Parts: sequence; C-alpha cells; structure tokens
Amino acid sequence: MENVIDINYFELFTGYALMLIPVFVLWYYKTGLVKDTLIATVRMTIQLLLVGVYLEYIFKLNSITVNILWVVIMSIIASYTIIIRSGLRFKLFFIPVVLSGLISIAVTDAYFLGFVVKLENVFDARYFIPVTGMLLGNTLKNVVIALDAFYKRIDEEENYYHQYLANGATKKEALQPFMRDALRLAFNPMIATTAVMGLISLPGMMTGQILGGSNPNVAVKYQIMLLITIFSSAVLNAVLTITLSNRFAFDGFENLRKDIFRKQ
Repeated sequence: MENVIDINYFELFTGYALMLIPVFVLWYYKTGLVKDTLIATVRMTIQLLLVGVYLEYIFKLNSITVNILWVVIMSIIASYTIIIRSGLRFKLFFIPVVLSGLISIAVTDAYFLGFVVKLENVFDARYFIPVTGMLLGNTLKNVVIALDAFYKRIDEEENYYHQYLANGATKKEALQPFMRDALRLAFNPMIATTAVMGLISLPGMMTGQILGGSNPNVAVKYQIMLLITIFSSAVLNAVLTITLSNRFAFDGFENLRKDIFRKQ
C-alpha cells in the first residue's frame, strides 16, 4: 500500500482561497447568501475537524453507546438544518423530521451493514459512523427541496387542494399531486447524477478508499451499494418527513396552517 500524501494545516487553510470565487459571485449578484455561505463554511470546518478527532480516538474505543449517541446528535443537527433551510417553524416540524431521519437511517443502515456487508456488529464505528454520515449528508438537500416544494405549493395553490376535497377526494388523495411534484423536484437531479456517476467522477468515499490504498474493484462495489443506500434513504426520509409532518401542518378542517412558515 502506497503512503497517502498528507495535507498539512497551512496547506488546508490556503485552500480556502477557492471560496473567493463563490463569495464574489454571490456578492456581485446581491443574492443575500454571502453571510450564510461563510457561516456554513465555518460550521462545516469545525464539524469536520471535530469528526477527525472523533474518528481518531473513538474508533479505538468503539463503544456502541457512544456511536449511537453520535449518530443521534448528527441527526438532530441535520434536522435543524432541514427545518431552517425549508423556512418552516421549528417547534412544529422538529419531531417529524428527527423521527423520519432516524427511521430511514435505521432501515437502510441495518440492511446495508447487516444484510449486505454482514457485519457481526452493525454499530462498528469504522462502518457505522462514516456510512451514516454519508446518508445524512447526502439526503439532507433532497429533504429540504421536497419539504419546501410540498408546503409552499399547497400554500400558493390552495384552491386546487380544496377543489380535490370538494370533489370527494380524501386528504391523502388531495395531497398526492403535491407529493408527486415535490418528489420529482427533489429527486430528478439525484437520478441524473446517479445515472452518470461512474462516467463523470469518482464519488467522495470511493476516492478516499482508493487514495487510502484500497483495491479499485472493492471501492467500486462499496460505492455502488452506497449510492443505492443513499438514494433509498433519501426517498424514504422525504416521504416519511412529509407524511408525519402532515399531522401538524393542517388544522382540524384539513386547511393548511398559515403559521407553519417561519417569518423571514
């Protein structure tokens, strides 16, 4: 196995000069996203540096309790981000978003790590932590898009929703067109990316495995399963999030509550 070329901390932080490109573009076009971009970059850096510390020391400990606690914390952070970026009220959506994330992770992790990889301990830190982290990171964007598209379209086209109900449709039937369009918007880009993933790029974890000295064929097989697992988890997460949050987003007369949206 060849030694991996390390990046020292000085070289790492010189890499931040690349951020001048998106920051300048976002500033020039007055998008209002410069502050959010800088905050997101700082948060990402702190979180990943902490993860580096965790991976170095906690992998040696490999405690099931600590590993599960770490995943729960990551899920809460991801849920907070989903709700804030969707422009929805935190207190109404926190429970359904967290539950949906944990359920989708439990189902896909159990199948991938327990049935496909056949780990004796599916909570083994070396597999459980990075795989779950990839699921959370890669599904977050899709859930944000689905939630945003679903509730905003109902709010904007409430007459169509009420027409379905007036024509005898159940609430579930009346919401189906909105669910369909939200899922299309959220997953069309992901489907397109998945279809050509092997031709246009080496995905993140596969690149890391190859740089770490793994056999490319082994890395490819893991990447195939990871892409399938990520896609399945994202779809399950989005559907569960919308379905569970419906119980809080509508009043007793099946009207969309106007207070579900956070004031800008």
